[in-house]
Amino acid sequence: MGVSLTKGQNVVLHQDGTPLADVTIGLGWDARPTAGGDFDLDASAIVCGPDHKVISDEHFIFYNNLTSPDGAVRHTGDNLTGDGDGDDEQLLVDLDRLDAPDAKVSQVVFTVSIHDAERRDHSFGQVGDAFIRVVDNLTGREMCRYELSLDAAGETAMVFGALYRRNGEWKFRAIGQGYASGLAGIATDYGVNVG
Repeated sequence: MGVSLTKGQNVVLHQDGTPLADVTIGLGWDARPTAGGDFDLDASAIVCGPDHKVISDEHFIFYNNLTSPDGAVRHTGDNLTGDGDGDDEQLLVDLDRLDAPDAKVSQVVFTVSIHDAERRDHSFGQVGDAFIRVVDNLTGREMCRYELSLDAAGETAMVFGALYRRNGEWKFRAIGQGYASGLAGIATDYGVNVG
């Protein structure tokens, strides 16, 4: 088991000094028994440049755009219900491609939003056991995990965390920033054209 993070905490992913090339970002959740009905949560990733804005609209990875232009970030597909144990959705990240000299990547931001939240009257207050974790694909070891608290109960979208490189080391930051404006609000803040 890896490091358990709290909101705002950072961790170096390869603390033992072994090379780190590919990781899986796993996100999971369950609808609370009292919530009623299925919850369709959607994971996404925003590949940002040095200005901390999306590099291009094609670098916004979600269920309608599963792969970044360079193939460095790939979404494995949409889970419509969140049923089952473990990760409900996953994003695969090729760190070597992100490190390429022409990549200009400062960070990859990971979000989760509730599909059709307003119409269904859903919010994160009705979601339990929500988490994000980083797994080393070579060893299968979970390096870190951040479990969402209930401090965003009225929100419909969340920036869960970010993967970034600083001083030659890959790090992960637990963010936990909620948005009442859904995925469109997050996308707009990061410069994605949602029109």
